[in-house]
Amino acid sequence: MASLLGRFAARLATPVARAQSTQAGASTTSSTWRAAMGLCGTVAVGSGAALAYGEMLPILAEEEFVHPPHQLWNHLGYTETFDHASIRRGYEVYKQVCAACHSMDRIAFRNMVDVIYTEAEVKQIAAEYDVVNKEPNDNGETFTRPGKLFDYFPPPYPNEEASRKANGGALPPDLSVIVKARHGNEDYIFSLLTGYCDAPAGVNIPEDKYFNPYFPGGAISMAPPLYDEIIEYTDGTPASQSQLAKDVSTFLAWTAEPEHDDRKRMGLKAIVVLSLSTMFLLYIKRHKWSTLKSRQVLYKGSR
Repeated sequence: MASLLGRFAARLATPVARAQSTQAGASTTSSTWRAAMGLCGTVAVGSGAALAYGEMLPILAEEEFVHPPHQLWNHLGYTETFDHASIRRGYEVYKQVCAACHSMDRIAFRNMVDVIYTEAEVKQIAAEYDVVNKEPNDNGETFTRPGKLFDYFPPPYPNEEASRKANGGALPPDLSVIVKARHGNEDYIFSLLTGYCDAPAGVNIPEDKYFNPYFPGGAISMAPPLYDEIIEYTDGTPASQSQLAKDVSTFLAWTAEPEHDDRKRMGLKAIVVLSLSTMFLLYIKRHKWSTLKSRQVLYKGSR
């Protein structure tokens, strides 16, 4: 009799326990949803506040400029290399126009060997410059000598102060890696050199500056450096303004990355070698290790 009463009580208690368990699960789910909705609300409020704060910030004149349009450069493809004829013409533009104000401290004469000129030609070009020797002579005096292949391009001014004084207080930037240091890269250089124009109505430009929509703020201290037939190319290419800007932009892209062609060439070799290695490894895995992977080790006890 007692056992019957116990089983009956247990049956009555089971629905109650199930109901309590269901209520606990529902409570846990509800708490999770409330936490998730609270997190979403916090993120939405924070994003709205950040957006409102950004809209309230003042717009500085230095932030107003036109983004340069993209040009079709020969060296931007995965397997494309620099146009070396354009690099050579660009060096002529830099040497005859840009080098009067802009330095190029990270490029040595040896970098041009077998890229722009032959070794003999580069030695002749380097010898045209007087370079201050880093080591003094036997008397402890510094002296100048003709440039050599290991020398870097000599700067147009001895120091920053002299550069600023000669350019009305403005410091011409070094052009070694200017392409990598500016938003837009080669497109920015090309657009800047060809983008000089009259200031629109309502834009005031100081007398000692020029308007260029691609320069941050619009007012640039550098006068328009390029115009048609400013130099004469040695290969006879017509020296239009756009051609000059294209060639010097290509040259500056090369100075910012002299290893560009070698890197792509090495990358193609690596892809070929790794592809062949992958095929060989797949063959080994399929035909040599398949028997080891599929074998079964069974233990049979002693009889």
